Amino acid sequence: MEKNKFYITTPIYYVNDKPHIGHAYTTIVADVLARYNRFKLGSDKVWFLTGTDEHGAKVAQSAKAENKEPQIFVDEVSAEFKSAWGKLNISFDDFIRTTEDRHEKVVGEVLTKLKSAKTPKGNDFIFKDTYEGLYCVGCEAYKKEDDLVEGKCPDHNKEPQTLSEENWYIKLSDYADVLKKKIESDEIKILPADKKKEVLSFIEHGLEDIAVSRANVDWGIPVPFDKKQTIYVWVDALINYISALGFPSGENFKEFWPADTHLLAKDILKFHCIIWPVMLLAAEIEQPKELFVHGFFTLNGKKMSKTLGNVIDPNDLVEEYGADAARYLIISQFVFGQDGDVKVDEFPVKFNADLANGIGNLTSRVLSMAEKYCDSKVPNKKFDTNLDLKKTWQKIDKGFTDYKIFENLREVWDVISWCDGYIDKTKPWVLGKENKQTELDQVIYNLLEILRHLGWLLKPILPETSAEILMRLGEDELAYEEATKVGRIKPGTKVEKGEPLFIRK
Repeated sequence: MEKNKFYITTPIYYVNDKPHIGHAYTTIVADVLARYNRFKLGSDKVWFLTGTDEHGAKVAQSAKAENKEPQIFVDEVSAEFKSAWGKLNISFDDFIRTTEDRHEKVVGEVLTKLKSAKTPKGNDFIFKDTYEGLYCVGCEAYKKEDDLVEGKCPDHNKEPQTLSEENWYIKLSDYADVLKKKIESDEIKILPADKKKEVLSFIEHGLEDIAVSRANVDWGIPVPFDKKQTIYVWVDALINYISALGFPSGENFKEFWPADTHLLAKDILKFHCIIWPVMLLAAEIEQPKELFVHGFFTLNGKKMSKTLGNVIDPNDLVEEYGADAARYLIISQFVFGQDGDVKVDEFPVKFNADLANGIGNLTSRVLSMAEKYCDSKVPNKKFDTNLDLKKTWQKIDKGFTDYKIFENLREVWDVISWCDGYIDKTKPWVLGKENKQTELDQVIYNLLEILRHLGWLLKPILPETSAEILMRLGEDELAYEEATKVGRIKPGTKVEKGEPLFIRK
């Protein structure tokens, strides 16, 4: 079926701390996919949501540590996320905050709906019970003994506290069979395959009922049917994907739900791939089409942590390299979906090799030759090389559909390498000396047309660079079908050499 809309989400980021490179990684990938789909489908057919998750005990503790009221604290940190995404040219359509009235209203409505729901086994979906267990404040979640490493939470390296509370619960255990079948059949589609396998394995080990409220956490949304309790932060947060669209009757909800893609990191896999689908089943809301779970990364081979002092602020990267280069350096390190290592120490080398000496140098060479040999005009020729640009676009389209961000970057840089080889092979400077203008015109035309395609290919990845290349080639804003045609650059079009796109470090 032909796709006619695209709704993509990032997780909403927890505001107990400032934005870091890990948040930026997911958000840049989402932005690349959103920009590509806008290019292909039209901007009115795409909705890109990000935002901040602002309730819970951990946020209240962070606010207290800074001697601030929770609302003032979350206002400040949320603004920092929004500012960081602005500097990285993140083109979100909406930025949802869980402290907004529009969100809190929908959360209350969804909880009320779930309170009256029945499970596949005929039990109440939401029920009250007392539970005693090991609770990790860092994760805002209960832990089993076998989740711990030497008695500590592996993610936060702290011993969980024993907690006993009377709370509201959801009957997750009644959904093991139905959830397993839906995931196995891809009715609930989890990617990549190893993450799907991980979720199925978790289900097969048995699902336990989980709390959806807290009795002693004031900083949260009140449970609509029990004002003495607040809604568990993860339940509150997950609902953002529909609250931002105006569930249940908003125009955006009607147009864009179900989400085409929920992007998330593997540390929140259980919440998104088990709890969220079960909530949607109970509320009789359609499931998202795909959930793509990416891995973790280290920095120069080490886990990112405040203790090691290696947490990277994306603002610093933008300051050092510029927005486009920062985007590229963050997402070009390893295959999206896998664990990997971001070699920050090698950023200057990669910047020089791929950007300054890569697309930057090629752009300068081609436009300089057009100026020198063709009076800065597109020669009167037709495209004629063995480079199959149509096939390149087909690969790029499939790549973005399959979340192959890293592979698509390689595909684009292969075209850049092809051009460098073509210049070395055809030797335009020799053709110029020998006054072989006809052959020279053909070479320059081919290179200008390929550079035009590179301008469009880079549009989702390096938006500022793309716009600059296309402007220098006299290219107007075009629809996808026109922009991707081969041989479209018009003879006689004035081109402009301009300044270097990237200055070597």
